Amino acid sequence: MSGQSLLTPGTLSPIRPVPASIPRPEYVGKDTPTPYDGPEVQSAETIERMRIAGRIAARAMEEAAKLIVPGVTTDELDRVAHEYMCDHGAYPSTLGYRGFPKSLCASVNEVICHGIPDSTVLRDGDIVNLDVTAFIGGVHGDNNATYLCGDVDEESRLLVERTREALNRAIKAVKPGRRINIIGRVIESYAKRFGYGVVRDFTGHGINSSFHSGLIVPHYDSPHHDTLIQPGMTFTIEPMLTLGTYEYDMWADGWTVVTKDRKRTAQFEHTLVVTDSGTEILTLP
Repeated sequence: MSGQSLLTPGTLSPIRPVPASIPRPEYVGKDTPTPYDGPEVQSAETIERMRIAGRIAARAMEEAAKLIVPGVTTDELDRVAHEYMCDHGAYPSTLGYRGFPKSLCASVNEVICHGIPDSTVLRDGDIVNLDVTAFIGGVHGDNNATYLCGDVDEESRLLVERTREALNRAIKAVKPGRRINIIGRVIESYAKRFGYGVVRDFTGHGINSSFHSGLIVPHYDSPHHDTLIQPGMTFTIEPMLTLGTYEYDMWADGWTVVTKDRKRTAQFEHTLVVTDSGTEILTLP
């Protein structure tokens, strides 16, 4: 694996403004969001609005990813995604969610998830996960992907490729009438082929007018999560695979989650709607 030194917190830039004309999610300015008490199965009209939100989130992530080269800061990636979403009438869902200060999550190398963009400079050989969610039309679209920065070592490159494949296999396994734990069963069985850890404490989730509806989508085989999959359900699948342990530490910022052994980790995510025969991915650019 790459011999890169471990990450340390950088300096945060000021919170980026969002035009007053763009509607905010209900949780902005509050400590916690209002618990969702609606259905997991969404109407055709809600799903159509989620297509719009998902497309904007996917394109914002693509625009930010174009800048992933050695020497660029993670804060600059945040700026690009923030401006893209605002320019297209969307609010960056992470901005102000439970106090999160930025418009995307940028998780580098040993960071499992929720890395806060700051003055950290990307280095040749890093792997970088961007997690972007857009809110527009009263609904959210959420996606992430892990990108290579410069010349990345083979072990890390394979981890990224296989994490993407784990997501693809999980999406194909989703069918009406199955239980939600088929997703984790497929991901964990694939990851075990390579000796990868599968993160357990951070999961996929229901998503609609709520950023996190309360539906839990684990990425490991969990008999306790046996919700019946039904047409019209909307949720994310976002496996996090590690080169070592799935156990983690949390930075003092209360957000940045790193592998306990500080080995590298990768993640990919799409927002999906269940159809009569399988799924439709709502976060395609």
